[in-house]
Amino acid sequence: MIRLQLKQRLADFTLDLDLTLPARGVSAIVGPSGSGKTTLLRCIAGLEHAAEALVEINGSCWQDSQRNIWLPPHKRAVGYVFQEASLFDHLNVQDNVHYGRRRSHAPASESQTAQIIELLGIGHLLKRDTGSLSGGERQRVSIARALLGNPRLLLMDEPLTALDPQRKAEILPYLERLHAELALPLLYVSHSPDEVARLADHLVLLDNGRLQANGPLHALLPRLDLPLAHSDDARVVLDGVVNGYQPHYQLLSLQLAGAQQLQIIHSALPQGRTVRVAIQARDVSLALDKPQHSSMLNLLPATICAVEPASSAAQVLIRLDVGGQPLLARVTRYSADQLGLAIGQQLWAQIKAVAVLS
Repeated sequence: MIRLQLKQRLADFTLDLDLTLPARGVSAIVGPSGSGKTTLLRCIAGLEHAAEALVEINGSCWQDSQRNIWLPPHKRAVGYVFQEASLFDHLNVQDNVHYGRRRSHAPASESQTAQIIELLGIGHLLKRDTGSLSGGERQRVSIARALLGNPRLLLMDEPLTALDPQRKAEILPYLERLHAELALPLLYVSHSPDEVARLADHLVLLDNGRLQANGPLHALLPRLDLPLAHSDDARVVLDGVVNGYQPHYQLLSLQLAGAQQLQIIHSALPQGRTVRVAIQARDVSLALDKPQHSSMLNLLPATICAVEPASSAAQVLIRLDVGGQPLLARVTRYSADQLGLAIGQQLWAQIKAVAVLS
């Protein structure tokens, strides 16, 4: 368990938080610019000395202002990955990677080192000069350096922001592998809904230094009382189990909770594998009767749970229940009126297979 109580006063800003986070998996820290995301990470790492704070990581106390406990940054078992990789240009990749190991009081073992290098796919880069690396390769080396210090907590502050879309697409699968295979808590600051949907298990929503919400990603994304549901990129995240594949059409079939079926464009995956998918509210349409002839492959029976105005006066936001899982739909106010949409109403949610993000 990660226990954080922080009060840090700056010139025109106060970070005032009290939260508990899981000791495993990815906790995404999101919020508008200036909400305190980076300040939070810096206080945890000891790069800023919060006047009033309690920082406990799995029973280890790094700071307790009431008991006058303060561990300096170099004594905190934390790995920190910044927006820029900040590699040492006078060292090759191997020496950069092992720098973190040499600086640690309890460095990664040889087997752990080999595992991290393999997970991040940098074995073939070890003899290269850092100047010859792409942005994505540099960031993977930076992550490996942080991990080889054998931290108890990994902090990432918008690690993909400086990368172009191609490099982001290159590095995200490596982050997903770390998430799946390392039993290490990771606090991940990001402005990207795609990154959060793909990586996070837990969500912390900040605004102006205060906590708006804290809980499992699946539960918080569909909440209409939070700003994420009202953004242009509003989405939900669902888990499905692979139960079929049509190679000719490259269509993967997933079974959702409640025995509902979802088809997505994807390469073949093993039967029984769990797949996380994101469905954006703007990609869901509604019909009162089941369409008989439609290009939309996913037709899911749904019940309306809530209807609220969207950020645009011309639109409304609908929260749906699909076999026990939440779904969001954004439709025009005109369509909502024409269909007579109301809480408790049963209808059909339509989703294009090409629109589902996985």
